[in-house]
Amino acid sequence: MFSYEKKLQYPVRIKNPNPVYAKIIISQYGGPDGELGASLRYLSQRFSMPYNELKGLLTDIGTEELGHLEMIGAIVYQLTRNLTEDEIKKSGFDAYFVDHTTGVYPSAASGVPFTAAYLQSKGDVITDLTENLAAEQKARTTYDNILRLVDDPDVREPIKFLREREIVHFQRFGEGLRLATDRLDSQNFYAFNPAFDIKCNK
Repeated sequence: MFSYEKKLQYPVRIKNPNPVYAKIIISQYGGPDGELGASLRYLSQRFSMPYNELKGLLTDIGTEELGHLEMIGAIVYQLTRNLTEDEIKKSGFDAYFVDHTTGVYPSAASGVPFTAAYLQSKGDVITDLTENLAAEQKARTTYDNILRLVDDPDVREPIKFLREREIVHFQRFGEGLRLATDRLDSQNFYAFNPAFDIKCNK
């Protein structure tokens, strides 16, 4: 059960619409390393996670990613509100506009729609946690790239906040991986535990 607080995790108050910025920031809504994929990844992985602490970790971060998705949606919406036809054409926002007007639609900056292929849920403790460590770094890199291209402080501040949260999530998944490997009680658990790896080593 989730509890929804009706405010953004970090305020988004963008004074100057900018569809050029919206075109790149949309990637963190529905792109390959965006917030939608992150939330679905973690909230799916938690079902097969054998340790309660790690189930809780995945639930906490997965629900926070939903809050980040909400922030990115607010940023894109505010960057595209009240655009004129001339602004749409000059900014190159016309291709997006034809398909979605100024609705917030999950896609990458390249225009590729969101796909479940962006996320992974393997049901293996080490595999899933390692996947999550990589996912958080890829998201952090995407935010780095956005910050290289965006000058408006109204846009930069919430993006910087989101980037910082990716770093925190990376650290928490690192702690989770250490907990899991301690519980497995062997560096070579997967290679040498016959009860777990029946037929894997024959």
